[in-house]
Amino acid sequence: MKLKTLYEFVVKYGMEVDPRGKETVLKTLERAKKEYSALKEEEKKRFDLEKLTNPYADTRILNGDHQKEIKTILAGIDMEVGEVLLADRLREKGKNIDLIMAHHPEGYALAGFYEVMRMQADILNKMGVSITVAEDLLGERIKEVERKVLPLNHTRAVDVAKLLDFAFICVHTPSDNCVTGFLQKLIDKKKPESLGDIVEILREIPEYQWAEKNNAGPKILIGDKNKRAGKVFVEMTGGTEGSKEIFNRLAQAGVGTLVCMHLSEEHFQKVKTEHINVIIAGHIASDSLGLNLLLDALEKKEKFEVITCSGFQRIRHK
Repeated sequence: MKLKTLYEFVVKYGMEVDPRGKETVLKTLERAKKEYSALKEEEKKRFDLEKLTNPYADTRILNGDHQKEIKTILAGIDMEVGEVLLADRLREKGKNIDLIMAHHPEGYALAGFYEVMRMQADILNKMGVSITVAEDLLGERIKEVERKVLPLNHTRAVDVAKLLDFAFICVHTPSDNCVTGFLQKLIDKKKPESLGDIVEILREIPEYQWAEKNNAGPKILIGDKNKRAGKVFVEMTGGTEGSKEIFNRLAQAGVGTLVCMHLSEEHFQKVKTEHINVIIAGHIASDSLGLNLLLDALEKKEKFEVITCSGFQRIRHK
């Protein structure tokens, strides 16, 4: 499969499983096209044309010939300078690496990944939060994340990939969409009564079993195993954590339990005052599940040899 074909499939599949629904995603692309059309010619030269067909700013081809044939992929959660050098070392030992695939964004996808956070407003709206409230609270949080990203030396890994001539791609939100939809549907189907029931559902999934063996399995952060779960919201996509002021609105919307990848201390202190239970499924385990589901879909088109590193274990799901 050519690199361009692989990339286009990842984006398209991410849109298919987007928790907002495909119609909402297509509207996002339409807004980008209108924005581009309204620009002056000089401004159009600076516009990221990928936005016209790809709604996920954190998913990009970072390096490589778009017509390159991909058969062997080195895949991991964080593919930084060390992992790119690992790819080169494997190549020295005779292992052909056609593509480095990162889950977390690098390069210019990292520099602009905060733009993906806007999708959280529509997800929150589907959970019963007013769209105007969601957009207002997210607006401030997006600016905060943008300020944090500004000083980063975000091209380091991409620079090394260019010097060593490796194709390089990152697939953040499409992968996160996969795990969010998978877990939300599974939990909705099984209708767990308690927090303990949710943890047991997670423990049935190989990625979380592997994480538990590494002391990074699912944990009840707020509540206990006997507490009733109520309405469960799987919050695992949209770039990074949203506004810490949203928890009050989620409680008003009837959300009883959040299932998250991770939770910062600031968000933890805020959510515990709103009487919402929180289960941390596990960051790297959840990222691995999402990446595995994405690769499963990709391998229905063509089989690849996938070499794993950086916290990722390739597990194929039925």
